[in-house]
Amino acid sequence: MDAWVLWLIAAGILLVLEMVTLTFYLLWLCVGTVVAAAVSWFAPEAYLAQVVAGCLVALVLTVFTKPISRKFRAAKGYEDTGIELVGREGIVVEPIEQGQYGIVKVGGDTWSATSTQTLGRDERVRVLRRSSTIIEVERWEEFI
Repeated sequence: MDAWVLWLIAAGILLVLEMVTLTFYLLWLCVGTVVAAAVSWFAPEAYLAQVVAGCLVALVLTVFTKPISRKFRAAKGYEDTGIELVGREGIVVEPIEQGQYGIVKVGGDTWSATSTQTLGRDERVRVLRRSSTIIEVERWEEFI
């Protein structure tokens, strides 16, 4: 099997993993492997050039996209909807066992949620905290 095919297989695996994690770091590695595949297509015997080209592209993208994403978030009009979640009411869609994950609907969005309590389906909850993709909730009645 040609090296460029192996590079493209690696790129496909990295792309799928990126879709699962949503971190953008694996996306840059994926782009690097695509560049390595292109180098492999034009220079099949230059293995070191393939690796160096892929690594350089992944490194440059990783280093330079952090300030760009920070600038985008600070731009006027950008709102992180998760910030305003704290204190809002939600409904448990999938039950939450103590220390386990469940699903809570807040507004029109569903979130993975955890709680220090056991919460059943259709219980009203209030959002206490939000991490990147998981919210911590507590039974609504305790706040009234």
